[in-house]
Amino acid sequence: MKVIDLRVRDIRFPTSRSLDGSDAMNPDPDYSAAYIELVTDGETDGHGFTFTIGRGNDICAAAIAALAPYVVGREVDTLDLGEFSRRLTHDSQLRWLGPEKGVMHLAAGAVINAAWDLAARRAGLPLWQYLTSLSPDTIVDCVDWRYLTDALTPAAARDLLADRLPGRAERAEELLAGGYPAYTTSAGWLGYDDAKVTRRALRAQADGFAMVKLKVGADLHDDLRRFTAAREALGPDFPIGIDANQRWGVGEAIGWVSALGHLGPYWIEEPTSPDEILGHAAIRTGLAHAGPGGSPIRVATGEHVHNRIMFKQLLQADAVDVVQIDSARVAGVNENLAILLMAAAFGKPVCPHAGGVGLCELVQHLSFFDYTSVSASLSGRMIEYVDHLHEHFADPVRIVNGRYAAPVAPGFSARMHEESLTRYAFPDGPEWKDV
Repeated sequence: MKVIDLRVRDIRFPTSRSLDGSDAMNPDPDYSAAYIELVTDGETDGHGFTFTIGRGNDICAAAIAALAPYVVGREVDTLDLGEFSRRLTHDSQLRWLGPEKGVMHLAAGAVINAAWDLAARRAGLPLWQYLTSLSPDTIVDCVDWRYLTDALTPAAARDLLADRLPGRAERAEELLAGGYPAYTTSAGWLGYDDAKVTRRALRAQADGFAMVKLKVGADLHDDLRRFTAAREALGPDFPIGIDANQRWGVGEAIGWVSALGHLGPYWIEEPTSPDEILGHAAIRTGLAHAGPGGSPIRVATGEHVHNRIMFKQLLQADAVDVVQIDSARVAGVNENLAILLMAAAFGKPVCPHAGGVGLCELVQHLSFFDYTSVSASLSGRMIEYVDHLHEHFADPVRIVNGRYAAPVAPGFSARMHEESLTRYAFPDGPEWKDV
């Protein structure tokens, strides 16, 4: 079997019309996907995408098309996904555009994820079970270890994975029976009024979610009012996370979150620039006694962290309490495997970023694999969930009693319905033609 074509489409959803996804830095997102299909001459194709919020999605699509020579004509039966990932991210001329970051890295992630989707489909397994079936040696060989070995060596990673082999099958059965904890951001978009925030937060609590998250950072008085309303509705002990989406500098972040500290934020997410490794460490130190009774406020980040090297530095600097991987920001499954391994080695919980277009569908597989084979723990771990756009996917996420139900269909849950791809194609699809 060979890959005979790489098809890419610019797909955009007009979420700005209802302010779904609005936050302090991104007030009017149109959730979008540069969507690809790896077409083979057999019966199975691969599907993948990278996520944007509208303008520039066409640039991602063009970057994906630039990677076609590395994909088209490849023999699927002999495709080594570790070597394939390294080839896509190591092209010297394309890498010059942004060494393991930026649009080319997003594009590589889309193609790599599609290749994993193809591999899992051919194996007849959902991706998380396919990854769980792989040996420690195979997983380690999938990782690009360049720049990482001062924090974690391949041998140490192999030992970590080998230590998790006992009980791996039982943990997989546990996930199939009971799912994985989830929290939701559907209550807290910045464009929602207080009544809508409170109503949705109460519904999330009743539905069994482990936490709700509020967007903050545009106006402190508004944040205090909205957070107070949510806290009074949900009670003193229910976890409420807050997310600034990179709004602040270091000092401003410490001051602003400290002003909200009496309300007991479970964590502050993206308090500053994702490139601010030392800044995150300073914020974490500054918030060490900012919660109720002098308790610490956790620092979380990751959805805009460009690559495994930045995650390594965040961990080495003890700059975060919670690692937030994203299925489409870094270079796909392979790079996320590296981040999961490092997080486990440093003892930090992984709570993925999700939402957007299809990010819930993808990242659930990585968390399920993390539990079966890497961390072997659910303590302090939950996956973000946002309740929109799932109807466009052939294998949408399922939430049962506030938990992600285990995906059972073969693949990476990335395939979108053809009618959705046609309707929301930009700029000529029916949804956009008259805008």
